[in-house]
Amino acid sequence: MDTKTILGIIVAIIIIIGAIVVLGGQGEEKRIDIVGSTSVQPVAEKLAAEYMKKHPDVKINVQGGGSSVGITQAQQGTADIGTSSKDLKEDEKKGLKVYLIGKDGIVVIVNKQNKIQGLTTEQIRDIFSGKISNWKEVGGPDAKITVITREEGSGTRKAFEEIVMGKEAKIRKDAIVESSTEAVKQAVKQDPNAIGFISLANLDDTVKALEIDGIIPSEKTVADGSYKLQRPFLFLTKGEPTGVVKDFIDWVLSPEGQAIVKSEKVVPAKQ
Repeated sequence: MDTKTILGIIVAIIIIIGAIVVLGGQGEEKRIDIVGSTSVQPVAEKLAAEYMKKHPDVKINVQGGGSSVGITQAQQGTADIGTSSKDLKEDEKKGLKVYLIGKDGIVVIVNKQNKIQGLTTEQIRDIFSGKISNWKEVGGPDAKITVITREEGSGTRKAFEEIVMGKEAKIRKDAIVESSTEAVKQAVKQDPNAIGFISLANLDDTVKALEIDGIIPSEKTVADGSYKLQRPFLFLTKGEPTGVVKDFIDWVLSPEGQAIVKSEKVVPAKQ
């Protein structure tokens, strides 16, 4: 084989490799990692699914872990988008871009067998602190109350503590701690004497939502402010987002994205 033929083969190989690289780059999958609040997670999953239908070249992975995890991973840049269901402190905001995607109610739930229809904020505070320990003290049966709460770092717990418990009262130490909204709901569903709190977005007919101070939790009462147990649903990014992450967030805040937020029983940020 002469030198000219060998050079021709080498050139052909280089051209083929170059074509493969170009074509491979054209078909490369774009990825967004979203991590954080287990309350925001179902909404984020629905938004991700709808966005991926319109953008088949984009893969969005949504995980829970809690608001504190979402904030930390956004700060570190290990997640493209962190999610939080609590307002951020000033030191937590440093370096982060914060997007309000909607507002959610915190619903106090009991087992469907429980005849109690509503409680005052003070009664709820006394139950979760342990001052009230039997349902008969609030008009229910003679039965010990099982208190279910979320773990430290949960945005839902943080918001509940700020709105209901205040600075003085603490959630009782013997409360059963669950690591997700769904776990709280299942625990209350299985125990006729249990009480817990979950996201309005996760409420279904397997448990009973209590009126608080005479107000029924609903999208309407959250939107008009009459239901006081509410908190924000936030997307967080490290600095200004770019590329597909920016496009996704812009779409979430568009009328189309906000309609999906509303369909998940969350009050849209933009109405």
